[in-house]
Parts: sequence; C-alpha cells; structure tokens
Amino acid sequence: MRIIRDYQYVEEQDRGAFAAIGNFDGVHIGHQAVIEQTRALAQAAGKPLGVMTFEPHPREYFAPDAPPFRLMNAEAKANRLKRLGVERLYEMNFNATLSALTAEDFAREVISEGLGLSGVVVGADFCFGKGRKGTVADLKAFGARMGFAVHVVEIVETEAGEVSSTNIRTALSEGRPRDAARMLGHLHRIEGEVIRGDQRGRDLGYPTANMSISGLHQPKFGVYAVKVDVLSGPHAGSYLGAASIGIRPTFDGKHPNIETYIFDFKGDLYGSHLSVALVDYLRPEERFDSLDALIAQMDADCARARALLAEA
Repeated sequence: MRIIRDYQYVEEQDRGAFAAIGNFDGVHIGHQAVIEQTRALAQAAGKPLGVMTFEPHPREYFAPDAPPFRLMNAEAKANRLKRLGVERLYEMNFNATLSALTAEDFAREVISEGLGLSGVVVGADFCFGKGRKGTVADLKAFGARMGFAVHVVEIVETEAGEVSSTNIRTALSEGRPRDAARMLGHLHRIEGEVIRGDQRGRDLGYPTANMSISGLHQPKFGVYAVKVDVLSGPHAGSYLGAASIGIRPTFDGKHPNIETYIFDFKGDLYGSHLSVALVDYLRPEERFDSLDALIAQMDADCARARALLAEA
C-alpha cells in the first residue's frame, strides 16, 4: 500500500484511483461497506483501490484540548486498511489550508486536479468543505461537472442500531467490547510500542507489557481478557492474556495506560509493537489494601480470562 500525504505533489502512478472518502475511525463495518463498494468499482474500471482520510482528524484539529476520542491512531488505521487490500491511502494533511477550502474548491483542487481520482465513494451522511457545508448532492453535481464519478453507500444498521464510531465509543466506555466488535467487524485493538514502566508487575509475579493510550478514546477502566499480537521483534506472534486499563489506584497512578500480562510468556518486549484486542470485560479497576489481596485477585482474573478465551 502506498501512502500519499500531499495532494499537490502526486506521482502519476497514484492518480486515477477510485477512493472511499471519510475519517474511517475504527474502520467499522459501515466503513468496510464503503470500501467494498469502492473495490468493486475500482476492479471494474481497472483502477487502484484507494481510501482518502485526514490526519489529524478534523475534530482534533478544531478542538485540540477536547478529551481524546479516537478509536485508533494513524498507524493502526493504516495497518487495518492495508489488511483490507487498500492500494492507495491518501492521508491528507488536515491543516489551515485544507480546512479553509469550500466544498467546490475541495472537489476541484483535491479530488479532481490534485489526486485525479476517477471516482469517489462516500456514506449517505458525508459532509465536506469549510464548515461541512458540502452535501452528497453537491458532491454529485461537482463530479458531473469535473469528471469524476460519485457513488453513495447507505448507513449500515444492526439489531443494536446504527453503526457509527460514536456508538462504538459508547460500547467501549460501558465495558461492552463484544458489542463494539459486532459494529467494528473485528475486535477493538489498542496498538503501540511497549514502554518501560515501574516493573512492579515483575515483582508481583505478573510481568506486564505497558503501552500508552494517550490520544485514544479510553475504554472503561478495568481488567479485560485479551488477545495479543506481537507485531515486531524476536517474539512476533499471537498470544492470549489479561490486561488492565486505568491509572493503577493501588499505586496512586496518575496517567492512564494499558498493562498486558501475556500467559505463559517469557522474554523482553521493550521496544516491540503490540496489538492488544479487547475480548471480554472482567471487572472494574479497584484499589487493594495489600499486595497479597492484589495478587489473589490477579490470580482469579487470569483464571477467568483463560476460561473465557478458551471459549472465544
């Protein structure tokens, strides 16, 4: 997959694609429906399959001090799109220049002249341009005039309601990772580099791989049964485990992170990249009066996580 970040400097091989457009936070089943429609159109026309997204997310750009909301960072999103077979990722730099473009200017300067797209596919609720004033009807009119095709995919719904990144965030905030997974079409994953912690887990008999969740939507604090993919380093592979998300109240922690204990694993993971998938929520985060009480609870958590993962 090739990543293009500047619509003003595009190589010829990266022009002419059919591209799905959106933020694609989470790459949920609604996003996947848009991508599948794009794939069919691209294959029929003999063009590359593309996705256009924006970094930073426009919501981050306009409200940088708002609470973190993203389901995945840019790297995790790119990895997910690559696994779906996307050939061109147009990861547009969302800055003052791009945010100031009117809907018509965006259609002309970015879609038509800049990237030279053969066609675009969007969801029925798609809005674009300065102030999000451009509608799907506007996009169709611009496409007809500027020479690119426009296709619209209806909103996907499940028994639980409309599939949206907002509803997925709600499910995660309420400790319902399986409901989130049904909307995502895959388990919700937290990806990142293993960083050095205070190594208390090692002293407790439960060495953990610690990762920051800074900038990401925070799932409900507590303990989860998880599946773990080590993406780099000598221990690359798939494992099972239990993870704690929160601030570690027993040790007066301040900054939320995720600490993952991998079952039956021995080795150094510092600097490796992990992808931790939340399978089941086990219990809320809590403060313990003694280390012995904490260890006993960790024993119980791991036993329950093993049982649940054996059924998953």
